[in-house]
Amino acid sequence: MRVSTGLAKLDALLGGGLLPGTLTVVYGATGIGKTHLGLTFVNHGRVADGARGLVLDMNGRGDSQQHDEYAARLFQWALRPWGHTVTPMADPYPSPGEMEAFYSNALRWVGRVRDFQVPTPDGGAEFDWNWKASYNHALYTVRPFMYFHFAAGTRRVMVDGVEPMDAPADSIQFFMFDELYRKTIHRDAETLGMEICLPVPKHREFIDAHRYDHRAITTLLLVTTEETRLEDLLARKVAMGDLGATANTIIAMGSERVGHRVARLLSIVKHRGSAMSDEIVEYRITADGLVLTG
Repeated sequence: MRVSTGLAKLDALLGGGLLPGTLTVVYGATGIGKTHLGLTFVNHGRVADGARGLVLDMNGRGDSQQHDEYAARLFQWALRPWGHTVTPMADPYPSPGEMEAFYSNALRWVGRVRDFQVPTPDGGAEFDWNWKASYNHALYTVRPFMYFHFAAGTRRVMVDGVEPMDAPADSIQFFMFDELYRKTIHRDAETLGMEICLPVPKHREFIDAHRYDHRAITTLLLVTTEETRLEDLLARKVAMGDLGATANTIIAMGSERVGHRVARLLSIVKHRGSAMSDEIVEYRITADGLVLTG
C-alpha cells in the first residue's frame, strides 16, 4: 500500500507514493513551494482516506504562511483553527463544529532550546518552569486536536513553519515536533485515549470504539532552510538532531538558474524501503497549485 501525495508525477518518483505511517521531511527555502506541497498532501486525504489531514503551524514569527489563502483558493477549503482544550478530568469531547477544524497554531515558539532553559545547581540546565507550564497547556489543545481527528478517520499530518537552525539539536521547534511525534502521532490509540479522556472508566466505551492504527498515520514535516539552490540542498550534511536522519523519506525543493530564468526543482533524496527515481524534476507554482512539469 502507498499514500498518494495528491501529485501523480511525485507519486511516480516515489515508486507509487509514500509508505504508510512514515515521516517525510521536505527541505527548502522560504517561498519555494513547501506549503503548497503540504496542503496538497493533507487535502488529498479527503479523497484517499475519507477525511482531510491536519495542519500544525509552528510559525512563531507573527507573519502568515498563507495556509488560509492557499487552502481556500486551491481546494475551496475553509481552514478553521481548532480551539478545543482538554485539561485533566474535563469533559473531553469536541463539538461537531470543532471537528470541522483541521488547523492548529498552538505551538508558536521559535529559537534555541537554551533560550527556554535555566541553569541547575549541578551545572546542568532544565526548562524554565513558566515556559514548561505554557507548553504543557498548549499540549492540552494540540493532543486532543490530533487524537479526536485520528479517531474520526484522519490519517495525514502536515507540520509547517519550522525555522532554519545551524544545529537542529538546538532548535526548540525540533524538540517540540520530536516529542509530539513520539508521544502523540505515533502513540497507540488506546494509550493516547486514556491519557486524554479521564477518568478512563467513564470514557472507556468511547476509547474502545475509536481505536485506530497509529502506524497508518503519515506525516510531512516542512523545514525551512537557508540554502536556496537545489545543489546546496543535495550537498547538505545531516547534523546532530536533524530529523532527516531518521525520516523515511527526504524531499529537497530548490532553485537553479536555467538560461534566462530561475527554475524550481525537486529531488527525492531518500526513500527508505522503496524504489525511487533519481530524476530532478522541474515544477511551477500556478494558480491551480504546485504542478510538476518535468
